[in-house]
Amino acid sequence: MESKKYDVVILGSGMGGLSCGYILAKEGYKVCVLEKNRQLGGSLQIFSRDKVIFDTGIHYIGGLSEGQNLNNYFKYLGLMDKIKLKQLDVDGFDHITFRGDPVVYKHAQGYDNFIRVLSEQFPDEKENIIKYCDKIKEICAFFPLYNLSEETKELVVADFLSLDTKAYIETVTTNVKLQNVLAGTNPLYAGAADKTPLYVHALVVNTYIESSWKCIDGGSQIAKHLSESIIKMGGEIFNYSEAQKFHFEESNIKSVELSNGKRVEGKYFISNFDLSKTLDMVEPGKIRQAYRNRINNLNNSISSFMLFIVLKENAMESFNHNIYHHHVDNAWEGINYTPENWPHGFAVFPQATSKNSGYTKGLIAMAYMHYDEVKEWENTKHIIPNIEEDRGEAYDAFKKQKAETFINALEERIPGLKDKIKSVYASTPLTYRDYIGSRDGTLYGVDKDYRDILKTFITPKTKVPNLFLTGQNLNLHGVLGVTVSAVVTCSEIVGQKELMRKINKFVEENG
Repeated sequence: MESKKYDVVILGSGMGGLSCGYILAKEGYKVCVLEKNRQLGGSLQIFSRDKVIFDTGIHYIGGLSEGQNLNNYFKYLGLMDKIKLKQLDVDGFDHITFRGDPVVYKHAQGYDNFIRVLSEQFPDEKENIIKYCDKIKEICAFFPLYNLSEETKELVVADFLSLDTKAYIETVTTNVKLQNVLAGTNPLYAGAADKTPLYVHALVVNTYIESSWKCIDGGSQIAKHLSESIIKMGGEIFNYSEAQKFHFEESNIKSVELSNGKRVEGKYFISNFDLSKTLDMVEPGKIRQAYRNRINNLNNSISSFMLFIVLKENAMESFNHNIYHHHVDNAWEGINYTPENWPHGFAVFPQATSKNSGYTKGLIAMAYMHYDEVKEWENTKHIIPNIEEDRGEAYDAFKKQKAETFINALEERIPGLKDKIKSVYASTPLTYRDYIGSRDGTLYGVDKDYRDILKTFITPKTKVPNLFLTGQNLNLHGVLGVTVSAVVTCSEIVGQKELMRKINKFVEENG
């Protein structure tokens, strides 16, 4: 690695970085991917506890049915015939519930089915539900790459960009319960009242309404197949390779220096990690301070506290849906929790396993958590196996107390759960900071605000001519979001129309 030069050096092996690596290797570029951790994949990483596999970030994926957007992108990326998938319940892949309300409200797959199922629960609201669905589809149709279109558009002129999600839903229906059911899965995008743009809500929920899937035995298989393909196409991937500093030749980056002192040279550099950290690697004077300030002043979305629950053998029958539970009749309030009422709502995701015995082996439960709650331990790092700093007894006590509080809340929603638990493992915002490389353990990168939409429109091009960005901070988070972001980034090198033409031709010939 010391003496080699590459066409493209990619920093970070998350979904965005590996997708860029695959696309550019397929285009004939000599690609190198650098990963600071042992395991590749960023949020695609998995781990095992008591022989149960847990995902760290990819709990379910949308748009993977034949002809749908992610299905087509995955075909191009060589994934659709390799990854093991399980489709969630068609008539209720997400269950929305509220404390004190015994009714389970269901989001169903397929727009006609989504309308049918919700209309059965809200019989006087069918026309309003149709209106809502039409708006979601209208917004999604406007984004060319979301739909594998070769068309180019000036997105900033779209009037829907200035719409707030909560306010829009309130114009669709006056039924408060339906408003909150439509917004009930907002932990998927850290939705905030009077802030989250409608287009974020639309792009996220649309893909799951179209179709919803889980990766059997975890999402790391996506990283495995992408990395294997990159290597087969002549690319190289190095783990334990933490990028620390760029070295310049005039205005362009010549090489990146790693923590071990080695340098890797390249023609182009793509960063798939935190924006501020990327700019920290650029020496003063190479980027205008105004641009640096703009990026550093962006707010990140909230982080989370996670429980990874191993269940006793044959203790809980399998269920094939996710749960979003809210402690009040307001789906937007969970993010505004206080230490006294935490968790103010949560999501539960059963793990899909190839050893399906009819019983659930593991659950992941997620609740919002602000980074400030763990800030006193931020000077510690824990990245197995090469950096294992003990965060101390106070941190362990904090995690234990939070886990007990969370389990009590889960027991209220899933009676009898406590007696079915074999073991519990917890993660905090610090865990995600260390393993994913985000500045403060953010769930979904930059926090978007409908009142200042241009501020959070991050382009892949930076003020350094040969430095590009990719990942969840561009456009959208999630598997589909970062896949599209990778295409946007690679388009800067290959050309958008040319790249999209090749993707569509490949899908057409191999469909």
